[in-house]
Amino acid sequence: MAAEKAEELPAKMVKTQDKENLWLDILYEQKGAARRLVSNKSVIVFGDNGTGKTSLLAKLNGKKSPQYDVSLEYDYIDVRDDINGDKAQLGVWTINGDIGHTNLLPIVFNEDNFGDVLVMLTVSITEPWAWPKQLKHWVHVLERHIESLPLAAEKKVQARERLATIWQSYGYTGSCLKQIIAADDLSPLTEDALTTNLGVDLVVVVTKTDCMGGTFLMENDYSDEHIDFMQHWIRNFCLRHGAALFYTSIKKATNCDHLRKYLLHRIYGLPFQTPPMVVDQDAVLVPAGWDTLKKIDILFESIHGIKANSDFTDIIKAPSTGNVIFNRNLEFVETVDEQAFLARQMEILKLLDQADAKKGGDGKHSTRQSSRGQRSSMKTERYESSGRDTVLSKFFAELREKSSASTSGDGPVSVSSRNGTEKSGISLQPGAELGPLSRIAEKKEDQVKPE
Repeated sequence: MAAEKAEELPAKMVKTQDKENLWLDILYEQKGAARRLVSNKSVIVFGDNGTGKTSLLAKLNGKKSPQYDVSLEYDYIDVRDDINGDKAQLGVWTINGDIGHTNLLPIVFNEDNFGDVLVMLTVSITEPWAWPKQLKHWVHVLERHIESLPLAAEKKVQARERLATIWQSYGYTGSCLKQIIAADDLSPLTEDALTTNLGVDLVVVVTKTDCMGGTFLMENDYSDEHIDFMQHWIRNFCLRHGAALFYTSIKKATNCDHLRKYLLHRIYGLPFQTPPMVVDQDAVLVPAGWDTLKKIDILFESIHGIKANSDFTDIIKAPSTGNVIFNRNLEFVETVDEQAFLARQMEILKLLDQADAKKGGDGKHSTRQSSRGQRSSMKTERYESSGRDTVLSKFFAELREKSSASTSGDGPVSVSSRNGTEKSGISLQPGAELGPLSRIAEKKEDQVKPE
């Protein structure tokens, strides 16, 4: 009874002191009343392909990562309130990283569930140079979608006010994050905090932090200062957008359990007792509302070779080779089957034979001229076109037959071993298959010798 009266006293103080702050009243009522878990809440996961979205969610669910890739994937997280035994399922939607799949967003995020959605943005530590472009892209997609929703302007304003109030009222007490404090104790938003307020809860997740070892640093010519510079940049991004930040690793299970509990804390108000962590480079954890510019700038006390105002892409550059560079306009080249390629060459040679037969007739010579940019004169070479093309046709025909015999038309052509003995198929010994071509070349040289 004494504990219940102790809880009733601050409730009256809050409501008396802040009758005009509707959101504080609502948040307090949600905390003071019996907590009920509902299943209409959801998490939407954005991120480029390869950032580990599906594997991360499988880890959060305690399941195996699926081997398939779909445009829009649905899963759920089982939720249980240990205090009252209430249960629910938190829906999780993952949108494929290809830009063409963003048109599926209205299915999972619309005016009906606008206030019941948390958005998670994923990037990978293996491609830090792509962070600015990727995060900017997904925030733009989200912002443009929210603007398109048929919501009253007042409702959007209220959503932004709610997010600002939550940000201001967050504070770590030493045992857990508290979300409700008196209105007079609310701190104003610090510099650069929530300058981009979408009215939606955001969590930024950096995946694959187990790759931050010596090999990663050596391959990309990074040092510990570069890692701190990355953290400095992404914490600033989260500060401006009102987002929490988690560095995670599936292999080491880094922060995976903390991330799961934090999602349930933000969505359902369940307890979250993990303090912020910014010392370990591969296990950063920053709840939304905790960070400030002063806390972030502490990182530069140990960074001496990089200026604080340096552009991110000037310091964290994409390697010229080895890793895949972030590009949304990649062109894919389709390889051609070997047999189809050889058949095409035979068709071309047959067409050349027919064309030369029509122009030159039997026994006549054809003349081809080749021009070179650095020369002022033209040099004419005469040779027997029909004889050359016939040999080439025969060569490609034999090549196709031997390839088919050795591979049954599907596999690669087998070649001779290094000691010169043929295994099967085509021999690559010098002159073994190109004898006819060599004789043509010798005949050509004899024709151009001066008399």
